[in-house]
Amino acid sequence: MPSPGDLIWFAVALSAAGAVAGFLAGLFGIGGGAILVPVFYQLFGMLHVDDAVRMHLSVGTSLAIIVPTSIRSFMSHRKRGAVDQDLLRDWIVPVPLGVISASLVAASVSSAGLRAIFAGIAILVGLRMLFNKEHWQVGSQLPPNPVRALVGWLIGLLSGLMGIGGGVLNNTFMTLYGRPVHQGVATSSGVGVLIAIPGLFGYIWAGWGAGGLPLLSTGYVNWVVVALIIPITFVVAPLGVQLAHALNKRQLELGFGVFMLSVAARFIYSLY
Repeated sequence: MPSPGDLIWFAVALSAAGAVAGFLAGLFGIGGGAILVPVFYQLFGMLHVDDAVRMHLSVGTSLAIIVPTSIRSFMSHRKRGAVDQDLLRDWIVPVPLGVISASLVAASVSSAGLRAIFAGIAILVGLRMLFNKEHWQVGSQLPPNPVRALVGWLIGLLSGLMGIGGGVLNNTFMTLYGRPVHQGVATSSGVGVLIAIPGLFGYIWAGWGAGGLPLLSTGYVNWVVVALIIPITFVVAPLGVQLAHALNKRQLELGFGVFMLSVAARFIYSLY
């Protein structure tokens, strides 16, 4: 059993993570999962959660938290008229299908496998944002269906495996086709809603009956953590939205790239 001191530090660290995650949800349209997952992984270790389920529990709990934070962030961005509503309508089915596919994979993949997936994608996206050039574009218009639907499915799949809101991948997709990074950030908040809701139920199903889970967990979702984090992220997310619209394109790209590489480094370290 964890000591009272461990529980106090757990609550303090969760509060800090919630504040940062909420801010990043608004700033980058990422739902906050990219920071919550590595933080949860360490904090669940403090509570002596079985390593076999630690990463799965971190991803599932992150997706549960992304549901309200993504909705909050999406509503804030939509008021500013920055969201690509047409793209979201096209992805109403493909993105959730990708998340459901991720839940099926998560039911059998190892903890180390999930961490490796998270780190690998984070490195690719981080490098792309850091060294991005204006001519790094595949085209000037987003591809039509069926390519667009396939990309939506893939974003749902990878985001579901990483426990993130999809902004990491959607930002890259939209900017590769010449869309402004601010529009990518805003639209990503809506993609996060399409990912988090089916992801929540998928990880509950994937972890149903699993051993080694902490108290008040339903599948791979821990409701104690969810209840502590959500109020904080809900309050802080609009502050990130305000900053996102105050910064220029290159500042957003550099900040996003550094953030993703730092997260990837931490997960690679955890594999050894």
